[in-house]
Amino acid sequence: LSRAAAAAGSACSAGGAKHRPRDRAGSPAPGDLLQTSVEAEEPDAAAARRERRCPREGTVLLFPGQGSQFVGMCRGLQRYPGVRDMYRLAEKVLGYDLLSLCLEGPRDALDRTQHCQPAVFVASLAAVEKLNHLQPEVVERCVAAAGYSVGEFAALVFAGALGFAEALYAVKVRAEAMQKASEAVPSGMLSVVGRREANYKFACLEARKHCESLGIENPVCTVSNYLFPDSRVIAGHLQALEFLQENARKYYFKRAKMLPVSGAFHTRLMEPAVEPLAEVLKSIEIQKPLLCVYSNVDGKKYMHSKHIQKLLVKQVVSPVLWEQTMHSVYERKQGTEFPYTYEVGPGNQLGAILKQCNLKAWKQYKHVDALEDEEELFLLFFMLWGCIIIGCVHMWMEVTFPPVVQCHIGCAKLHKKCSLEKKA
Repeated sequence: LSRAAAAAGSACSAGGAKHRPRDRAGSPAPGDLLQTSVEAEEPDAAAARRERRCPREGTVLLFPGQGSQFVGMCRGLQRYPGVRDMYRLAEKVLGYDLLSLCLEGPRDALDRTQHCQPAVFVASLAAVEKLNHLQPEVVERCVAAAGYSVGEFAALVFAGALGFAEALYAVKVRAEAMQKASEAVPSGMLSVVGRREANYKFACLEARKHCESLGIENPVCTVSNYLFPDSRVIAGHLQALEFLQENARKYYFKRAKMLPVSGAFHTRLMEPAVEPLAEVLKSIEIQKPLLCVYSNVDGKKYMHSKHIQKLLVKQVVSPVLWEQTMHSVYERKQGTEFPYTYEVGPGNQLGAILKQCNLKAWKQYKHVDALEDEEELFLLFFMLWGCIIIGCVHMWMEVTFPPVVQCHIGCAKLHKKCSLEKKA
């Protein structure tokens, strides 16, 4: 992955100076996948890489977040050596068999915050490995990346800002702290699609007043995710969310649906998770990304390592500005072509959101699932069984009709000898 990121580190948006790949001394990297030493390029190749590209030639990678996981993800991807290395290292870092949990479940265990965040993180990078195997030029031409919530960690690993093992450990600490914080207060998240006249801030204010009338001190109810125009996720105390559901028509909500999550993520109810994550990030070596990575906190590009450290912590208690991030990534002059976009990881929710944010950009969108394509698996299965059947038939003929088989082999050798003599 770091080799791919180094190759991709030519520019942000249209082009720019190529960053030199950096070594990560002491980082436990799994084999070839996470090597950080890259052979020097030829001068001509380096110069060519610095040239400004046509926008269509660049690619953008999007990394999904919590909620995209499913039992069975990463099935079939173990045939890629890099994926096997990642899951072997993940088991050492996490202390449990993440691959078995992803493949076999149970679903309740996989959906727990402390498990699904590491699972989505590793599965997304496994999808990158798959993409790099099938279409390496897509990875090499990547000029920008963005990740939704925990997906931001995967984007930063791909961009060379974080080491895989270090980032996975940070995700582990983050997930466990957020799980603990969510269990402290009955809270949740409400997905809302509103009409144009919907006033989300006013609705949240009235929901908080309702909670105060129930005796809840300092209640929380606020927008935690900006998805696309007229779509928000509101998070906070359960009583506040239930109030909004019951009064959906009053606040011009076309749809209000509770999400299957355990807490009010990206609100101040997650403050207990801030310190543990901050302590871990202080001990991790963070470097400037080799390509543009956009932050959920402000929708802008990360500038340097301290910036990354600060905003990754702030992200836990700040709303995810995904709609604003999509505008930043795809902002361009009128008439300029849009880059090819690849969502790498389980689910295709980010593609659906992109379609609502920017239809023209979505037309260049593709999904690389954390699962082997069914057609490819069927072909491999068919070829394998074909070889087995042919071998079994040949063995059966040798045992049942040995003279016939020997005669056939002898005739074939005689025919070959006669052909050679004829040519001579």
